[in-house]
Amino acid sequence: MKLEIFKEMEKHGHEQVIFNYDKKTGLKAIICIHDTTLGPALGGCRMWPYASEAEALIDALRLSKGMTYKCAIADTDHGGGKTVIIGNPKKDKSEGLFRALGRYVQALNGRYYTGTDVGTTAMDFVYAARECDYIVALPEEYGGSGNSAIPTAYGVYLGIKASVKEKLDRDSLEDIKIAVQGLGKVGCRVVRHLVKERAEVVATDINKENVERAKHDYPAITIVEPDEIYDVECDVFSPNALGAVINDETVERLKCKIVAGAANNQLAEPRHGDILHEKGILYAPDYVINAGGLIQVADELIGYNHERVMKKTEEIYNILMKVYRISKEKNIPTYKAADTFVEERLETIAAIKKTYVKNK
Repeated sequence: MKLEIFKEMEKHGHEQVIFNYDKKTGLKAIICIHDTTLGPALGGCRMWPYASEAEALIDALRLSKGMTYKCAIADTDHGGGKTVIIGNPKKDKSEGLFRALGRYVQALNGRYYTGTDVGTTAMDFVYAARECDYIVALPEEYGGSGNSAIPTAYGVYLGIKASVKEKLDRDSLEDIKIAVQGLGKVGCRVVRHLVKERAEVVATDINKENVERAKHDYPAITIVEPDEIYDVECDVFSPNALGAVINDETVERLKCKIVAGAANNQLAEPRHGDILHEKGILYAPDYVINAGGLIQVADELIGYNHERVMKKTEEIYNILMKVYRISKEKNIPTYKAADTFVEERLETIAAIKKTYVKNK
């Protein structure tokens, strides 16, 4: 795959791409910083056995841009960044590898903060933090804020409520039928909120242990096979597992009025958001509804306060309502409305920062 790096950076507005290699530990990492208009970049570190360096770079570029939008819409003073490590997380990890990564992040001197993502754990970054002052999302016993699934799930629950209010004009989720895809650390907590409000829940997961736990904890829910979840007639389809679940094949199978869940990059391509719009299915943009975890991580940098995090996460309801209003006023799909919201904020803050202020 031929990739012209500077053209890609120009196309998507990236500021910086840093390639990092450590011979001793075998670290091969790419750090992408997308936009620091709002403040230092923030974004996790993914470890994956990418098929090629080009594939790893494309992923880092895409994910870092997504973090800019997520940080902006969640009202944090951070830009977007992302790290990808090329390697198999099941066999290529070591203390030295993450300490080496920590040194490279430290060299950016606060332009970028990072922590866990797919393929990495909080304990990996306990090692990185020995070499770096810019690590977030550590375990509580190491000074971090702990489990970010708690605010993430709470935000998704509130996002479902906002979407139901917008589409169905209902304040309560009682008797609302919700198809939940994914019963992992976020999905199971989403189900907890839904069951508490007496929603009718149909759920699935590819992991049998997750399914058994959910059946034990919430005996009233209905379990279906993983591929059957797309065909469930429901009010809300809530994807809380893998990305790209709204694609050419699944978008024609959906029998819902709303799509609202925690999974990242739910639209396989932007045009699938257009298709949902044309079908009259209300889509809660993923980087809006799943921002609770980001809110928690960003709060660590000003001195973590759980009550403040949960209070700020509650704003996801209002932000989604603003996105839906923009969508209606401009007659554009909700994913474009969310982007418009973000881009206007970035333009406003960029204009404000043109005024010179002497640093302390």
